[in-house]
Formats: sequence, C-alpha cells, structure tokens
Amino acid sequence: MPANPSPAPAHTLRIGGITPLTTIDFPGRLAAVLYCQGCPWRCSYCHNPELLDATTPAEMDWPQVLAFLRKRQGLLDGVVFSGGEPTLQAGLPQALEEVRALGFATALHTGGMYPERLAAVLPLLDWVGLDIKGPEHRYADITGVPGSGARAFESLTLLQASPVAFECRTTWHAGLYEAQELQALGDQLAGQGVRHWAVQVCRRVPGAPDVTPSTVAAPVGAQIPRFEVRGGQRGAVG
Repeated sequence: MPANPSPAPAHTLRIGGITPLTTIDFPGRLAAVLYCQGCPWRCSYCHNPELLDATTPAEMDWPQVLAFLRKRQGLLDGVVFSGGEPTLQAGLPQALEEVRALGFATALHTGGMYPERLAAVLPLLDWVGLDIKGPEHRYADITGVPGSGARAFESLTLLQASPVAFECRTTWHAGLYEAQELQALGDQLAGQGVRHWAVQVCRRVPGAPDVTPSTVAAPVGAQIPRFEVRGGQRGAVG
C-alpha cells in the first residue's frame, strides 16, 4: 500500500468492534471507540490481536456506525478511532469528516507507522494518543518490522509541530527491554519536549519478569510535566 493512498469513501472503513461509552480513552470527553481492523506490525503483547488481520469480516458496516452515533448525539462528546491501526485504511479521512459533521470531537489512537497519513488527518482531529513502543533501536524486535521506529518518531515530530493535543504512551514489556532503557526513553522524550507521557505496564506474559507500576514510577518520568503510570493497556494499538 502506498505511503499516502488516494482517499476512499467512509463506507470502506472496516470496523472490528465498538465500545459504546468510555471515559478514559479521550481525555475530558464522554466518547465511543471504533476499532479499525488491520495492523502491519506484530507486537507480541498486542492488546487487540483479533484486529490484526484486515481481511477479517467487519463487525459493523459504516451505515450501522453512523446510525449508532446519530442516536448518541447530545449524549456523547467524541469518537475515538482506535485499532488495529486506523491510518492503515484509506477511508479514515472521509470517516472523520462524517463524524465531525455529526457534531462529535474526534480522537485517534495510532502507532505512528504512517507519518504521511497522520499528517493528512491531523486537521480533522482534536486529540491523538501516540504509542511509542520503546527506544527506536528496539522497534524491530517489538514490531517485527525493520525501520518501524524511525516512522513512529517521525510521527511524534509531526504532532509536536501541530496544534493538536496529544499524549505519548508506552506499553512496557519487561521481557523486551529493561527499566534502564525505559528511563533512557523518558529522557529522550523529555529532551524532545514531550509534555505528557503514560507508561502502561504490559499485561502479565508467562516467563516475563513480575513488574508492578511502582517498579517504573520513579524516576522514569521525572522530566515530563505530566507523567502517569497505568496498570494495563488502555486504548493500546498495534
């Protein structure tokens, strides 16, 4: 698929599921979450592995999604496009436009693997949750895709240059890299001017070290103005 494919109609968007109400996936908003199918990365700890295959039959078609959202007008504030990886699908820009036309704020959860596509939809977004998987040199081990780290950090640079609010979040798998590297990642993000970083401790994987939030709470985020440790994978993609 090209870096920035031609836009497609919203009805081509493949939706693998929906959360009708969330208070945690879009800061300051009551929102619904749409889970977009397909992801080019294969992270071993993926929170939504059932969404990785873009060819799996869709759970809902786009007219059903719009019908659901019309019934929630005045009740919900926003809609989150999560995944999978939403930017994989060429129908995302049109879908965002249609959701905004209904009066909803829009948010995106992304791994940042397609910076060009992220740049194209930033004007249609109110908030972004960017997954930073780990230090750039660890990305190929984490995602199974060489060069994936450079793409993610390019997306971070795009977000920093835009007016769109965002947070970086890292789901830390202690079996993939050590706490010292997580600290180095925090130093790097702080040096790049990141102001909101959340570390999500990976769900327990057999054979991995037993890690609790207190293990990583300090001094990892000491230089980040808004630093959080979360106990699980909230809204993680990829």
